[in-house]
Amino acid sequence: MGPYGALCGAMGLSVGRCGAAPTSEPTHVVLEDVTDTTATIKWRPPERIGAGGVDGYLVEWCREGSNEWVAANTELVERCGLTARGLPTGERLLFRVISVNMAGKSPPATMAQPVTIREIVERPKIRLPRHLRQTYIRRVGEQVNLVIPFQGKPRPQVTWSREGGALPAEVQTRTSDVDSVFFIRSAARPLSGNYEMRVRIDNMEDCATLRLRVVERPGPPQAVRVMEVWGSNALLQWEPPKDDGNAEISGYTVQKADTRTMEWFTVLEHSRPTRCTVSELVMGNEYRFRVYSENVCGTSQEPATSHNTARIAKEGLTLKMVPYKERDLRAAPQFLTPLVDRSVVAGYTVTLNCAVRGHPKPKVTWLKNSVEIGADPKFLSRHGLGVLSLLIRRPSPFDGGTYGCRAVNEMGEATTECRLDVRGEIWGWGGGLWGGMGSDLGGYGG
Repeated sequence: MGPYGALCGAMGLSVGRCGAAPTSEPTHVVLEDVTDTTATIKWRPPERIGAGGVDGYLVEWCREGSNEWVAANTELVERCGLTARGLPTGERLLFRVISVNMAGKSPPATMAQPVTIREIVERPKIRLPRHLRQTYIRRVGEQVNLVIPFQGKPRPQVTWSREGGALPAEVQTRTSDVDSVFFIRSAARPLSGNYEMRVRIDNMEDCATLRLRVVERPGPPQAVRVMEVWGSNALLQWEPPKDDGNAEISGYTVQKADTRTMEWFTVLEHSRPTRCTVSELVMGNEYRFRVYSENVCGTSQEPATSHNTARIAKEGLTLKMVPYKERDLRAAPQFLTPLVDRSVVAGYTVTLNCAVRGHPKPKVTWLKNSVEIGADPKFLSRHGLGVLSLLIRRPSPFDGGTYGCRAVNEMGEATTECRLDVRGEIWGWGGGLWGGMGSDLGGYGG
Protein backbone atom coordinates (compact mmCIF):
# COMPACT_ATOMS: atom_id res chain seq x y z
CA MET A 1 0.00 0.00 0.00
CA GLY A 2 1.39 3.36 -1.00
CA PRO A 3 1.59 6.50 1.10
CA TYR A 4 -1.88 7.54 0.02
CA GLY A 5 -3.34 4.20 1.19
CA ALA A 6 -1.51 4.51 4.52
CA LEU A 7 -3.00 7.97 4.97
CA CYS A 8 -6.52 6.68 4.27
CA GLY A 9 -5.95 3.81 6.74
CA ALA A 10 -4.81 6.21 9.44
CA MET A 11 -7.99 8.26 8.92
CA GLY A 12 -10.19 5.14 9.11
CA LEU A 13 -11.32 5.46 5.50
CA SER A 14 -11.48 2.80 2.81
CA VAL A 15 -9.69 3.14 -0.47
CA GLY A 16 -12.95 3.49 -2.36
CA ARG A 17 -14.08 6.35 -0.11
CA CYS A 18 -10.77 8.11 -0.73
CA GLY A 19 -11.64 8.16 -4.47
CA ALA A 20 -8.53 6.25 -5.65
CA ALA A 21 -8.59 4.53 -9.05
CA PRO A 22 -6.08 2.71 -11.24
CA THR A 23 -3.96 4.93 -13.48
CA SER A 24 -4.05 5.01 -17.25
CA GLU A 25 -1.52 2.89 -19.12
CA PRO A 26 2.14 3.97 -19.30
CA THR A 27 3.26 5.75 -22.48
CA HIS A 28 6.12 5.63 -25.01
CA VAL A 29 7.32 2.11 -24.35
CA VAL A 30 10.60 1.72 -26.29
CA LEU A 31 13.58 -0.61 -26.49
CA GLU A 32 16.85 0.99 -25.40
CA ASP A 33 19.26 -1.93 -25.68
CA VAL A 34 19.30 -5.67 -26.33
CA THR A 35 21.82 -8.50 -25.93
CA ASP A 36 21.60 -12.25 -26.44
CA THR A 37 19.84 -12.76 -23.03
CA THR A 38 18.61 -9.30 -21.92
CA ALA A 39 16.52 -6.40 -23.13
CA THR A 40 16.36 -2.90 -21.63
CA ILE A 41 12.92 -1.34 -21.80
CA LYS A 42 12.06 2.29 -21.02
CA TRP A 43 8.74 4.12 -20.80
CA ARG A 44 7.10 7.29 -19.54
CA PRO A 45 4.59 7.68 -16.67
CA PRO A 46 0.85 7.45 -17.39
CA GLU A 47 -0.88 10.58 -18.60
CA ARG A 48 -3.58 10.16 -15.92
CA ILE A 49 -2.36 9.16 -12.48
CA GLY A 50 -5.12 10.30 -10.12
CA ALA A 51 -5.24 10.53 -6.33
CA GLY A 52 -3.81 7.09 -5.73
CA GLY A 53 -0.46 7.89 -7.34
CA VAL A 54 1.83 5.20 -8.75
CA ASP A 55 3.39 2.55 -6.49
CA GLY A 56 5.50 1.00 -9.28
CA TYR A 57 5.51 -0.85 -12.59
CA LEU A 58 5.37 -4.44 -13.81
CA VAL A 59 7.07 -5.58 -17.03
CA GLU A 60 5.91 -8.72 -18.88
CA TRP A 61 6.99 -10.47 -22.06
CA CYS A 62 5.70 -13.15 -24.40
CA ARG A 63 6.78 -14.82 -27.63
CA GLU A 64 5.47 -13.44 -30.90
CA GLY A 65 2.18 -15.15 -31.76
CA SER A 66 1.60 -16.33 -28.18
CA ASN A 67 -0.68 -15.02 -25.42
CA GLU A 68 1.30 -16.41 -22.48
CA TRP A 69 2.79 -13.41 -20.69
CA VAL A 70 5.74 -13.96 -18.36
CA ALA A 71 6.62 -11.50 -15.57
CA ALA A 72 10.08 -9.95 -15.99
CA ASN A 73 10.16 -8.57 -12.41
CA THR A 74 8.67 -9.98 -9.20
CA GLU A 75 8.82 -6.71 -7.28
CA LEU A 76 7.49 -3.37 -8.45
CA VAL A 77 10.06 -1.09 -10.07
CA GLU A 78 9.65 2.60 -9.26
CA ARG A 79 11.73 4.11 -12.07
CA CYS A 80 10.59 4.15 -15.71
CA GLY A 81 13.04 1.55 -16.97
CA LEU A 82 13.94 -2.12 -16.50
CA THR A 83 16.45 -4.64 -17.85
CA ALA A 84 14.70 -8.00 -18.33
CA ARG A 85 17.17 -10.87 -17.88
CA GLY A 86 17.20 -14.58 -18.72
CA LEU A 87 15.38 -14.14 -22.03
CA PRO A 88 15.44 -16.91 -24.68
CA THR A 89 18.17 -16.19 -27.25
CA GLY A 90 17.03 -15.79 -30.86
CA GLU A 91 13.30 -15.48 -30.01
CA ARG A 92 11.13 -12.54 -31.09
CA LEU A 93 9.45 -11.17 -27.97
CA LEU A 94 6.81 -8.59 -27.23
CA PHE A 95 7.00 -6.48 -24.06
CA ARG A 96 4.32 -4.65 -22.12
CA VAL A 97 4.32 -2.38 -19.04
CA ILE A 98 1.62 -2.08 -16.34
CA SER A 99 1.46 0.61 -13.65
CA VAL A 100 0.22 -0.40 -10.19
CA ASN A 101 -1.23 1.57 -7.30
CA MET A 102 -3.44 0.77 -4.28
CA ALA A 103 -6.52 0.61 -6.52
CA GLY A 104 -5.05 -2.06 -8.77
CA LYS A 105 -3.34 -2.44 -12.13
CA SER A 106 -3.64 -0.14 -15.12
CA PRO A 107 -4.31 -1.33 -18.66
CA PRO A 108 -1.06 -2.63 -20.24
CA ALA A 109 1.02 -0.56 -22.67
CA THR A 110 2.49 -2.93 -25.28
CA MET A 111 5.53 -2.25 -27.46
CA ALA A 112 4.55 -1.77 -31.08
CA GLN A 113 7.14 -4.10 -32.63
CA PRO A 114 8.58 -7.42 -31.41
CA VAL A 115 12.25 -7.58 -30.41
CA THR A 116 14.72 -10.24 -31.52
CA ILE A 117 16.80 -11.29 -28.55
CA ARG A 118 20.31 -11.20 -29.92
CA GLU A 119 23.34 -9.11 -29.19
CA ILE A 120 23.79 -5.99 -31.30
CA VAL A 121 27.53 -5.49 -31.42
CA GLU A 122 27.35 -2.16 -33.25
CA ARG A 123 24.37 0.15 -33.59
CA PRO A 124 23.27 1.11 -37.13
CA LYS A 125 24.79 4.41 -38.26
CA ILE A 126 24.95 6.14 -41.66
CA ARG A 127 28.22 7.97 -42.42
CA LEU A 128 26.90 10.52 -44.91
CA PRO A 129 29.83 12.23 -46.71
CA ARG A 130 30.18 15.95 -46.09
CA HIS A 131 29.49 17.00 -49.70
CA LEU A 132 26.14 15.16 -49.60
CA ARG A 133 24.88 16.99 -46.51
CA GLN A 134 23.80 19.85 -48.75
CA THR A 135 21.90 19.80 -52.04
CA TYR A 136 23.76 17.65 -54.58
CA ILE A 137 23.57 19.30 -58.02
CA ARG A 138 24.16 17.48 -61.32
CA ARG A 139 23.54 18.54 -64.90
CA VAL A 140 21.09 16.83 -67.23
CA GLY A 141 22.69 13.79 -68.88
CA GLU A 142 25.47 13.42 -66.32
CA GLN A 143 25.98 10.22 -64.37
CA VAL A 144 25.22 10.04 -60.64
CA ASN A 145 27.32 7.52 -58.72
CA LEU A 146 27.34 8.01 -54.95
CA VAL A 147 28.78 5.68 -52.32
CA ILE A 148 27.30 6.11 -48.83
CA PRO A 149 29.04 4.10 -46.07
CA PHE A 150 27.27 2.82 -42.96
CA GLN A 151 28.03 0.65 -39.95
CA GLY A 152 26.20 -1.90 -37.82
CA LYS A 153 26.57 -5.48 -36.59
CA PRO A 154 24.89 -7.75 -37.35
CA ARG A 155 24.44 -6.51 -40.91
CA PRO A 156 21.67 -3.87 -41.01
CA GLN A 157 18.74 -3.95 -43.38
CA VAL A 158 19.08 -1.04 -45.88
CA THR A 159 16.09 0.53 -47.64
CA TRP A 160 15.78 3.47 -50.06
CA SER A 161 12.74 5.62 -50.78
CA ARG A 162 11.89 8.86 -52.58
CA GLU A 163 9.54 11.33 -50.92
CA GLY A 164 8.17 8.42 -48.89
CA GLY A 165 7.46 6.27 -51.97
CA ALA A 166 9.24 3.83 -54.24
CA LEU A 167 12.36 4.70 -56.23
CA PRO A 168 11.98 5.59 -59.93
CA ALA A 169 12.99 2.90 -62.40
CA GLU A 170 16.00 4.98 -63.53
CA VAL A 171 17.52 4.91 -60.04
CA GLN A 172 19.56 1.86 -59.06
CA THR A 173 20.95 0.95 -55.62
CA ARG A 174 23.41 -1.74 -54.58
CA THR A 175 24.19 -2.57 -50.96
CA SER A 176 27.17 -4.37 -49.42
CA ASP A 177 28.06 -5.05 -45.80
CA VAL A 178 29.59 -1.60 -45.32
CA ASP A 179 28.09 0.78 -47.89
CA SER A 180 25.27 1.45 -50.33
CA VAL A 181 25.68 2.73 -53.91
CA PHE A 182 23.17 5.20 -55.38
CA PHE A 183 23.42 5.14 -59.19
CA ILE A 184 21.72 6.97 -62.10
CA ARG A 185 23.07 6.31 -65.58
CA SER A 186 21.78 9.57 -67.13
CA ALA A 187 20.33 12.26 -64.87
CA ALA A 188 17.04 13.88 -65.85
CA ARG A 189 15.18 16.77 -64.23
CA PRO A 190 12.18 14.63 -63.12
CA LEU A 191 14.60 12.61 -60.98
CA SER A 192 15.22 15.63 -58.72
CA GLY A 193 13.93 15.27 -55.16
CA ASN A 194 14.70 14.00 -51.66
CA TYR A 195 15.90 10.41 -51.38
CA GLU A 196 15.88 8.76 -47.97
CA MET A 197 18.21 5.95 -46.89
CA ARG A 198 17.43 3.88 -43.79
CA VAL A 199 19.55 1.26 -42.01
CA ARG A 200 17.77 -0.90 -39.45
CA ILE A 201 18.64 -3.58 -36.93
CA ASP A 202 15.49 -4.77 -35.17
CA ASN A 203 13.97 -1.69 -33.49
CA MET A 204 17.08 0.47 -33.90
CA GLU A 205 17.58 2.45 -37.08
CA ASP A 206 19.29 5.49 -38.59
CA CYS A 207 18.27 7.50 -41.62
CA ALA A 208 19.81 10.11 -43.92
CA THR A 209 18.35 12.30 -46.67
CA LEU A 210 20.01 12.86 -50.05
CA ARG A 211 18.76 16.03 -51.75
CA LEU A 212 19.35 15.69 -55.50
CA ARG A 213 18.77 18.49 -57.99
CA VAL A 214 19.27 17.94 -61.72
CA VAL A 215 19.74 21.22 -63.59
CA GLU A 216 20.24 22.46 -67.14
CA ARG A 217 20.59 25.75 -69.00
CA PRO A 218 17.65 28.13 -68.61
CA GLY A 219 15.32 29.32 -71.32
CA PRO A 220 15.56 32.83 -72.82
CA PRO A 221 14.07 35.87 -71.04
CA GLN A 222 10.63 37.13 -71.99
CA ALA A 223 9.34 40.39 -73.47
CA VAL A 224 12.59 42.33 -74.01
CA ARG A 225 11.71 45.92 -74.93
CA VAL A 226 13.19 49.41 -75.07
CA MET A 227 11.32 51.46 -72.49
CA GLU A 228 12.91 54.90 -72.93
CA VAL A 229 15.59 56.70 -74.96
CA TRP A 230 17.29 59.95 -73.93
CA GLY A 231 20.51 61.48 -75.18
CA SER A 232 22.91 58.61 -75.88
CA ASN A 233 21.20 56.23 -73.40
CA ALA A 234 18.51 53.57 -73.68
CA LEU A 235 16.55 51.88 -70.91
CA LEU A 236 15.83 48.14 -71.41
CA GLN A 237 13.43 45.94 -69.48
CA TRP A 238 12.50 42.24 -69.68
CA GLU A 239 10.81 39.41 -67.79
CA PRO A 240 12.48 36.32 -66.26
CA PRO A 241 12.47 33.14 -68.38
CA LYS A 242 9.60 30.70 -68.10
CA ASP A 243 12.05 27.80 -67.64
CA ASP A 244 14.83 28.50 -65.11
CA GLY A 245 16.51 25.13 -65.77
CA ASN A 246 15.61 23.93 -62.24
CA ALA A 247 18.20 26.37 -60.81
CA GLU A 248 18.19 29.96 -59.60
CA ILE A 249 18.72 32.60 -62.30
CA SER A 250 22.09 34.15 -61.41
CA GLY A 251 22.10 37.02 -63.92
CA TYR A 252 21.64 38.25 -67.46
CA THR A 253 23.96 39.15 -70.37
CA VAL A 254 22.93 42.12 -72.56
CA GLN A 255 24.18 42.72 -76.11
CA LYS A 256 23.62 45.53 -78.63
CA ALA A 257 23.83 45.73 -82.43
CA ASP A 258 23.61 48.56 -84.97
CA THR A 259 20.69 47.77 -87.28
CA ARG A 260 22.89 48.53 -90.33
CA THR A 261 25.61 45.97 -89.53
CA MET A 262 23.84 43.68 -87.00
CA GLU A 263 27.16 42.91 -85.35
CA TRP A 264 26.53 42.04 -81.69
CA PHE A 265 28.64 43.41 -78.85
CA THR A 266 28.30 42.61 -75.16
CA VAL A 267 27.54 45.68 -73.05
CA LEU A 268 26.64 44.05 -69.70
CA GLU A 269 27.33 40.69 -68.01
CA HIS A 270 26.00 38.98 -64.86
CA SER A 271 23.36 41.66 -64.26
CA ARG A 272 20.92 40.61 -61.56
CA PRO A 273 18.00 43.08 -62.12
CA THR A 274 15.58 42.60 -65.03
CA ARG A 275 16.31 46.07 -66.38
CA CYS A 276 19.40 48.07 -67.29
CA THR A 277 20.56 51.30 -68.94
CA VAL A 278 22.83 51.06 -72.00
CA SER A 279 24.97 54.18 -72.37
CA GLU A 280 27.44 55.67 -74.88
CA LEU A 281 25.31 54.94 -77.93
CA VAL A 282 26.34 56.71 -81.14
CA MET A 283 24.09 59.55 -82.28
CA GLY A 284 22.31 58.96 -85.54
CA ASN A 285 22.41 55.16 -85.19
CA GLU A 286 19.56 52.77 -84.51
CA TYR A 287 20.14 49.87 -82.10
CA ARG A 288 18.54 46.53 -81.36
CA PHE A 289 19.19 44.57 -78.17
CA ARG A 290 19.13 40.94 -77.03
CA VAL A 291 19.40 39.32 -73.59
CA TYR A 292 20.66 35.90 -72.41
CA SER A 293 19.65 34.42 -69.05
CA GLU A 294 22.22 32.65 -66.83
CA ASN A 295 22.23 30.00 -64.12
CA VAL A 296 24.79 27.61 -62.64
CA CYS A 297 24.94 25.67 -65.92
CA GLY A 298 25.68 28.72 -68.09
CA THR A 299 23.76 31.04 -70.40
CA SER A 300 20.60 30.14 -72.29
CA GLN A 301 20.94 28.51 -75.71
CA GLU A 302 18.96 31.25 -77.43
CA PRO A 303 18.63 34.96 -76.56
CA ALA A 304 15.52 37.08 -76.43
CA THR A 305 15.64 39.99 -78.89
CA SER A 306 13.85 43.30 -78.40
CA HIS A 307 10.89 43.91 -80.71
CA ASN A 308 11.43 47.69 -80.83
CA THR A 309 14.64 49.62 -81.42
CA ALA A 310 16.40 52.61 -79.88
CA ARG A 311 17.06 55.46 -82.34
CA ILE A 312 19.62 57.98 -81.11
CA ALA A 313 18.67 61.39 -82.50
CA LYS A 314 21.29 63.77 -83.96
CA GLU A 315 19.81 66.90 -82.47
CA GLY A 316 22.16 68.97 -80.41
CA LEU A 317 22.16 68.64 -76.70
CA THR A 318 20.42 71.33 -74.69
CA LEU A 319 21.73 72.01 -71.24
CA LYS A 320 18.92 72.52 -68.80
CA MET A 321 20.12 74.70 -65.98
CA VAL A 322 18.65 73.82 -62.65
CA PRO A 323 17.83 76.99 -60.71
CA TYR A 324 20.12 77.31 -57.73
CA LYS A 325 18.88 79.01 -54.61
CA GLU A 326 21.70 80.35 -52.54
CA ARG A 327 21.40 79.55 -48.86
CA ASP A 328 22.20 81.93 -46.09
CA LEU A 329 24.90 80.15 -44.12
CA ARG A 330 25.65 83.00 -41.75
CA ALA A 331 25.52 82.08 -38.08
CA ALA A 332 26.42 83.72 -34.78
CA PRO A 333 29.43 82.25 -32.92
CA GLN A 334 28.70 79.20 -30.79
CA PHE A 335 31.12 77.30 -28.59
CA LEU A 336 30.78 73.61 -29.37
CA THR A 337 33.35 72.69 -26.69
CA PRO A 338 33.61 75.16 -23.78
CA LEU A 339 36.64 75.79 -21.58
CA VAL A 340 37.06 73.42 -18.64
CA ASP A 341 38.36 74.31 -15.16
CA ARG A 342 41.99 73.23 -14.69
CA SER A 343 44.34 72.70 -11.77
CA VAL A 344 48.07 72.48 -12.55
CA VAL A 345 51.42 72.47 -10.77
CA ALA A 346 53.55 75.61 -10.97
CA GLY A 347 56.30 75.46 -13.57
CA TYR A 348 54.53 73.00 -15.92
CA THR A 349 53.19 74.40 -19.20
CA VAL A 350 49.40 74.20 -19.53
CA THR A 351 47.05 74.56 -22.53
CA LEU A 352 43.41 75.69 -22.42
CA ASN A 353 41.29 74.36 -25.31
CA CYS A 354 37.84 75.09 -26.73
CA ALA A 355 36.05 74.87 -30.10
CA VAL A 356 33.85 77.50 -31.76
CA ARG A 357 31.60 77.58 -34.81
CA GLY A 358 30.33 80.62 -36.72
CA HIS A 359 30.08 82.22 -40.18
CA PRO A 360 31.66 84.57 -41.15
CA LYS A 361 34.78 83.47 -39.30
CA PRO A 362 34.59 85.05 -35.85
CA LYS A 363 37.35 87.16 -34.31
CA VAL A 364 38.73 85.49 -31.19
CA THR A 365 40.02 87.28 -28.09
CA TRP A 366 41.48 85.66 -24.96
CA LEU A 367 40.80 87.22 -21.55
CA LYS A 368 42.26 86.88 -18.08
CA ASN A 369 40.10 88.09 -15.21
CA SER A 370 37.94 89.89 -17.86
CA VAL A 371 41.01 91.76 -19.19
CA GLU A 372 42.23 91.11 -22.75
CA ILE A 373 45.54 89.29 -22.97
CA GLY A 374 47.88 91.33 -25.12
CA ALA A 375 51.19 90.41 -26.71
CA ASP A 376 52.54 88.84 -23.55
CA PRO A 377 55.23 86.27 -24.53
CA LYS A 378 54.07 84.11 -21.64
CA PHE A 379 50.89 83.34 -23.59
CA LEU A 380 50.63 81.76 -27.05
CA SER A 381 47.23 81.49 -28.78
CA ARG A 382 46.53 79.18 -31.71
CA HIS A 383 43.46 79.01 -33.99
CA GLY A 384 42.78 76.36 -36.60
CA LEU A 385 39.57 74.89 -38.12
CA GLY A 386 37.51 76.21 -35.23
CA VAL A 387 39.76 74.74 -32.52
CA LEU A 388 41.16 77.40 -30.17
CA SER A 389 43.99 76.92 -27.70
CA LEU A 390 45.88 79.16 -25.27
CA LEU A 391 49.30 77.92 -24.12
CA ILE A 392 50.64 79.31 -20.82
CA ARG A 393 54.41 78.82 -20.45
CA ARG A 394 55.69 77.77 -17.01
CA PRO A 395 52.79 79.25 -15.00
CA SER A 396 53.37 80.49 -11.43
CA PRO A 397 50.78 80.73 -8.68
CA PHE A 398 50.24 84.35 -9.72
CA ASP A 399 49.02 83.16 -13.15
CA GLY A 400 45.92 81.54 -11.64
CA GLY A 401 42.54 83.14 -12.13
CA THR A 402 39.57 83.21 -14.51
CA TYR A 403 40.35 82.81 -18.21
CA GLY A 404 37.87 83.44 -20.96
CA CYS A 405 37.57 83.22 -24.73
CA ARG A 406 35.35 85.62 -26.68
CA ALA A 407 34.31 85.08 -30.33
CA VAL A 408 32.68 87.93 -32.28
CA ASN A 409 31.33 88.29 -35.83
CA GLU A 410 28.62 90.39 -37.51
CA MET A 411 25.90 87.99 -36.35
CA GLY A 412 26.74 88.17 -32.63
CA GLU A 413 29.21 87.02 -30.03
CA ALA A 414 29.76 84.19 -27.55
CA THR A 415 31.98 83.76 -24.49
CA THR A 416 33.24 80.80 -22.49
CA GLU A 417 35.20 80.89 -19.20
CA CYS A 418 37.07 78.56 -16.90
CA ARG A 419 39.01 78.69 -13.63
CA LEU A 420 42.76 77.96 -13.57
CA ASP A 421 44.36 77.07 -10.24
CA VAL A 422 48.17 76.93 -10.08
CA ARG A 423 49.45 74.93 -7.12
CA GLY A 424 52.99 75.77 -6.04
CA GLU A 425 55.46 75.85 -3.09
CA ILE A 426 57.18 79.11 -1.98
CA TRP A 427 60.37 78.77 0.05
CA GLY A 428 60.87 81.43 2.71
CA TRP A 429 63.85 82.59 4.64
CA GLY A 430 65.80 80.04 6.56
CA GLY A 431 64.44 77.11 4.57
CA GLY A 432 60.89 77.50 5.91
CA LEU A 433 58.15 76.11 3.69
CA TRP A 434 54.84 77.84 3.02
CA GLY A 435 52.55 75.23 1.43
CA GLY A 436 49.31 75.67 -0.40
CA MET A 437 49.74 79.42 -1.02
CA GLY A 438 49.22 79.10 -4.77
CA SER A 439 45.44 79.11 -4.44
CA ASP A 440 45.52 81.98 -1.93
CA LEU A 441 47.83 84.12 -4.04
CA GLY A 442 46.22 83.22 -7.34
CA GLY A 443 43.76 86.06 -6.99
CA TYR A 444 46.64 88.55 -7.15
CA GLY A 445 47.76 87.47 -10.59
CA GLY A 446 46.88 90.09 -13.18
